[in-house]
Amino acid sequence: MIRIWCNGQWMEPLDFSIAVTDRGLMHGLGLFETILAVDGKPVFPERHLTRLDLSCRKLGWHFDFARFRQFMVELLAANGPAAQGRARIRLAITGGSGPVNDLSLGEDHIVMLSAAPVAEPPATTTANCSPFVRNERSALSGMKCGSYAENLVAQDHARRLGFEETVFSNSAGMLCEAATSNLFLVKGGCLHTPSLHSGCLAGITREVVIGLAAELGIPSTERDVAAAEIHEADEILLTSSIRGVMGVSRFEDRIFELGPVTALLRAAWNRAVLQEISR
Repeated sequence: MIRIWCNGQWMEPLDFSIAVTDRGLMHGLGLFETILAVDGKPVFPERHLTRLDLSCRKLGWHFDFARFRQFMVELLAANGPAAQGRARIRLAITGGSGPVNDLSLGEDHIVMLSAAPVAEPPATTTANCSPFVRNERSALSGMKCGSYAENLVAQDHARRLGFEETVFSNSAGMLCEAATSNLFLVKGGCLHTPSLHSGCLAGITREVVIGLAAELGIPSTERDVAAAEIHEADEILLTSSIRGVMGVSRFEDRIFELGPVTALLRAAWNRAVLQEISR
C-alpha cells in the first residue's frame, strides 16, 4: 500500500485533498525538491533541504526542516517494495489559500512527501538547443518552483524532434541549463558550466560534480558560457539528482562517444552515492 506524508500525517493517496483555492494549485505558487533514494536511504538530503530553505526564505516562508531527513527514511520504510532499490522522493510545499498579491502562506498550505520507484538511469542521453529562452532576471530564477510547465513544454518540443532533453540559453545569449538537468561542457580536458548568474538552478548534483572534479584534478570553471561553445565541445554532460551524471551521445546532428571526463565523473558520482548511503 502506497503511503504519503502530508502536514505531519501519514495517509493513502486517495485520502489526500487540496483546497480548490490553494495558490499552488491555481497559480503554481509552490516549491519542490526531487531527491534520490537508494535502498531506503535518501541521497544528500541535507543539501536539498538547505536549498529548499533558501527558496522558502525568498518567498518569506519559514519552516523547520530539521526532522525531514528522518521523515524521508520513514516514508521509504512505509512504502516497502515500492521505495526499495532506486526511488524518487518528492517534497512539495504549496502556498495555500490567500490573496494573489500576497505571498504569505495560507493556513491550508500543504507540505507533502511522496516516493516512487525509478529505473536505473542510462549512461547517455540525447539533447538539442531549445528555441525557448531562460530569463536570468526572472523573480523565480534559480528556484525549483511549482510552476514547472515551461520546462515540460520545452522538453515535449524536444521529444517531438527525437531528443530526450533540451538546452536553454538565456536572454543574454549565454548557455543556462537543460529542462530537467544542469549542463557541463568539456573542452581540452577542462570542465565548464554556466554560472548561477545565468539563471540556472543551483543543482545538487551540479554542486557535487564540481567538488568531485576538484578531487580528481579535473580543471573546471563556472562562468558565462556563450551559446556557440556547445557546438565546439569535446564532451557534453548533464547532471540531475535522479539520473546523476549522463553523457550526451547526440547533440543536434553531432554524435559523441562517452568521453573520458564524463566517464570519470560518472564513476565518481556513483561512488559518492554509495558513500552517502553507507554513512
